[in-house]
Amino acid sequence: MSTRRSHSEVELADVACSPIAARAGAHVLIGGLGLGFTLRAALRVLGPDARVTVAEIVQEVIDWNSNPEWGLSVDALGDPRVTVRHADVLDVLRDSVAAFDAIMLDVDNGAEAMVTAKNSALYRETGIRAAVAALRPGGVLAYWSAVADAPFVKALKGFGLTVTTQRSRAHGSTGPYHEIIVARR
Repeated sequence: MSTRRSHSEVELADVACSPIAARAGAHVLIGGLGLGFTLRAALRVLGPDARVTVAEIVQEVIDWNSNPEWGLSVDALGDPRVTVRHADVLDVLRDSVAAFDAIMLDVDNGAEAMVTAKNSALYRETGIRAAVAALRPGGVLAYWSAVADAPFVKALKGFGLTVTTQRSRAHGSTGPYHEIIVARR
């Protein structure tokens, strides 16, 4: 996580939330709070009647974002549209059949660039199946990845999803490219 390389996290929210922003009562899930860039961007795009659920497994990350001394996401977490769940996002997906209009997953570094081996389940058949089941009809599923990942794109297509990818710079116009993988039902 870095405060200097946040452009692609903002783009993740833009590509996932823009298509559903006009839906009355849109409900979105953000998997991985990080430093709150995706959450803040989603709140800017979504309407006043939207709901945003954030699943974060690391309590310390929630605490950092909640602490006004750090100036991270106190205002966003205090937004009445936001609910934070201290939980594994895969468990939230499994418990949320047809619950979300958009799902944004920024867990670890993507499907192959794992820092924590347990996170890999989210990018395998079990995780993809849970994410697809958690989407409402016409929903958007977007993954942040540190690198392009053709095998993961192929796996998503194997679930009957329409998949596109978008390269996004870490700093907007400079820095490394990250990949945003967008899947639609």
